[in-house]
Amino acid sequence: MRRRIYLRKKTLKEALGLLLSSCPWEEFLKTERIPVRKASGRITAEAIYARRSVPAFNAAAMDGIAVQAEKTFSASEYQPLRLKVGQEAHFVNTGEPLPPETNAVIMIEEVHQVSPEEVEIMAPAYPWQHVRKIGEDVVEGELLFPPHHLLRPWDLGALLATGHLEVPVKERPRVAIIPTGDELVLPEEATSEILASGYTVEFNSAMIAALVEEWGGEARVFPPVPDQKEEIKRFILKALEDAHLVAVLAGSSAGAKDHTANLVEELGELLFHGVAMMPGKPAVFGTIKGKPVLGVPGYPVSAVMAFEKLMKPAFEAMLGIRLPARPQEEAFCGRKIPSRPGTREFLRVKLGEVAGRKVFITLKRGAGAITTLSRADALCEIPEDWEGLSPGEKIRVELLRPEKDLSRTALVVGSHDLALDILSEFLKKRSPWFELSIAHVGSLGGILALRDGLAHMAGTHLFDPQSGEFNLPYIEKYLSGHPVVLIHFAYREQGLIVPKGNPAGVTGLKEIIEKGLRFINRQPGAGTRVLLDYYLEKLGLSAEDLKGYEDEENTHLGVAIAVATGRADVGLGIWAAARLLGLDFVPLFRERYDLLLRKDFFESPFWQEIASVLSSEPFQEKVKSLGGYDVSRMGKILYEGP
Repeated sequence: MRRRIYLRKKTLKEALGLLLSSCPWEEFLKTERIPVRKASGRITAEAIYARRSVPAFNAAAMDGIAVQAEKTFSASEYQPLRLKVGQEAHFVNTGEPLPPETNAVIMIEEVHQVSPEEVEIMAPAYPWQHVRKIGEDVVEGELLFPPHHLLRPWDLGALLATGHLEVPVKERPRVAIIPTGDELVLPEEATSEILASGYTVEFNSAMIAALVEEWGGEARVFPPVPDQKEEIKRFILKALEDAHLVAVLAGSSAGAKDHTANLVEELGELLFHGVAMMPGKPAVFGTIKGKPVLGVPGYPVSAVMAFEKLMKPAFEAMLGIRLPARPQEEAFCGRKIPSRPGTREFLRVKLGEVAGRKVFITLKRGAGAITTLSRADALCEIPEDWEGLSPGEKIRVELLRPEKDLSRTALVVGSHDLALDILSEFLKKRSPWFELSIAHVGSLGGILALRDGLAHMAGTHLFDPQSGEFNLPYIEKYLSGHPVVLIHFAYREQGLIVPKGNPAGVTGLKEIIEKGLRFINRQPGAGTRVLLDYYLEKLGLSAEDLKGYEDEENTHLGVAIAVATGRADVGLGIWAAARLLGLDFVPLFRERYDLLLRKDFFESPFWQEIASVLSSEPFQEKVKSLGGYDVSRMGKILYEGP
């Protein structure tokens, strides 16, 4: 089969214009009558009018006596007025009907009972005082709700009060979700053996279905369909019989097994293939038999972003309402972010509040890393005509976790360390209202972020070859005069991560070059890379001779997984990462990993909570259990700036 190129790629705005004009969205949903008690969250299909007034009678709004106001005008503090009970004064409770010929209520606190037959008042009542008049809330025949109204819990009370037991609503949009791919296996059937043989857990459908239901629709998820054009065609046609919209998951790209665009073109009208957005570029859209069909990219982040950005407006058109938008905040960019002109990019970011400013740091940009969404605090949208963001630049971000209290969130950047995740876990258990927001940007990146007021704390293990010291020379170089505090965290074993059994018999850096082994490196600015360069030079070795020197990962686990999966034969990292993935480890050197803090953060109650965790035996024991950690001096102050 020929490969399809993105000849019809549109901007996101153009794609939405084509999508919304392609179908009579507002006519898709029929009207159904459902019990009012089950109507919360549904959309009214027509105008709804009150069938009776509320209240339906003149009712007492207070406990007291019902009177005819005109007969009380002579009452005063100096000339109390006595009224006969049952004739001129009638005891009533809140909500009870007023007796005939009465038009006011005097509160019980202002009534003095002289005898069982007589009461006394010392102030007059005015007409309709403390009375809920007939129709005060709503009058019979009055409009309650227009068409396209989202019914909320209190709306149900208004409907029932005005005589409605059923309500006409729009049917829920029905979305058929068809996962495709020879490699897919259901989560319930996924075992280690099955996944090791090349199968992938199918979870995109669960995310798309959850979005559909969040927007008020009904999702029908089909079982995974193999990458066979005729089989996918059969499922699409079957889904179109009942669904308002069909979403075909994966198969929307330009590969030989990507059939969605060809099928839409064959069976109906293909309106676009490819949208100038990241993630989500391979999206496909068209109509078959007058119904919309969306081809959703296979990478999970692409799938979510493409479906949300394209289908949420479609749902709004069908339902005739504005779906709730996520709140937005202005925040400052924590580091330089290049972006490709001509493409609208949606970055997943971590948020924190530093010195009164909201700051964000980007997570991975890959479309396949679903945890970049689950760990993100917000989305940062970079328009097509921008070339990226500069450090400290202010931009609006869309909050994915609006409930998060940024004033109680510490933005932790710098070098990756597995023990930081344990610190986050223990802190959350001890003080649930405090949270660490961790992003890995390398040791030097962390120091520079602290310098620029873009983080609270940075993990660093930068080695200075000239002095043989860790971290302090870099503080003097980049943070001279800045109020910072350096806290010791742990000593770590750095070395070579190799496959189980060390099949190549690696014992040092020199052998990697001699045996032509594939190496996996860390990113520039990472402390591990600084150590590597130092020892290569010390051994008289050239980085150019190290096969894979330019192949980089941002974390120790990234290095370890590259070795575990055969992408590399060896990598430099910490023992804990090798141990976690069942790999072997060749120790080379011991390094010091420290935490660098803003001084105002060091003096805050937040840090006191963290310090308490650092000094606790359970935490230190769990860190040691990772392997290769010496925590004997954890928490010691190594440097305190001005």
